[in-house]
Amino acid sequence: MPLIEYGHTHFGENKIQEAMNKWTDLKSNFPNIKLHLIGKLQTNKVKFAVKLFDYIHSVDNEKLAKKISEEQKKQNKKIKIFIQVNIGNEKQKSGISKENLKNFYYFCKDLELNVIGLMCIPPLNTNSKYFFEEMYDLNTNLNLKDLSMGMTSDYIEAAKNSATYLRIGSKIFGSRN
Repeated sequence: MPLIEYGHTHFGENKIQEAMNKWTDLKSNFPNIKLHLIGKLQTNKVKFAVKLFDYIHSVDNEKLAKKISEEQKKQNKKIKIFIQVNIGNEKQKSGISKENLKNFYYFCKDLELNVIGLMCIPPLNTNSKYFFEEMYDLNTNLNLKDLSMGMTSDYIEAAKNSATYLRIGSKIFGSRN
């Protein structure tokens, strides 16, 4: 992969099975690669995720948090965790509500999860600026330093609001089939 040869080390994937096929050998050949799971994680795939990924950007419920905590202990590995916030309170989207965020954050800390920040996907066809500003405030209130927000369509606005991780794969690699 040309990006690896140019020294790029952080890559994101949406799907566990696809990531396992693509990255298992690459990560052993290039141990400095950091792999980010940016898609939804089901509890039955946690053992594979903990083994392969260095970051999980989509922790959004207690059952999943418990499973990750248990699996990290089994594998003696610490993953960097982002709590996914449903910043637009959209019924069709995953994520913790803003109202439950603080309690969920402390729940994760009690499980000894390495929560480094928050993640969101703002509602489509809206001005993301408002949501990114709100995420920055939520992150700051929890004294977290990393923010995973912004995609190809709104990454500049996300960067202006202190995003530390941007998801701009289609801008780099083109649209998925």
